[in-house]
Amino acid sequence: MTLFETLARGSGAIAAYAAVGLILLIIGFYVIDWATPGKLSEVIRSERNPNATLLATSALAAIGLIVAASIWSAGGRLGEGLAGTAVFGLVGILVQTLAMLVFDKVAGISVRDLVKEQELQPGARLLAVTHVAIGLITAVAVI
Repeated sequence: MTLFETLARGSGAIAAYAAVGLILLIIGFYVIDWATPGKLSEVIRSERNPNATLLATSALAAIGLIVAASIWSAGGRLGEGLAGTAVFGLVGILVQTLAMLVFDKVAGISVRDLVKEQELQPGARLLAVTHVAIGLITAVAVI
């Protein structure tokens, strides 16, 4: 294989993984939007709500961990890697959503209530760490 072919193949793989990763981030954002009152982008941009921002960024970071682990675990097999990234990313989003609902019931930490607060709340910090931890656990399970 020539250098040009290697670079072209590698560039194509990067673009494909980036597209799958971006789609998963968008899906993840909309799932978080569904779980919070109001339109999440407006709550973050217009209201500058730190709780909504922290929850959204931690969930997206967790999805990024899952995507990265899926890519790494594919070992250069592009088709398998893209399929695994898509499936494992969706599973990670589902697990994070379930964790938010469980925390809402078990710990009494309501995401809906948190994003109504204008100051950063301890519950938002706890849920943010939970998002990242679930993302890390899912990522390691992929590997």
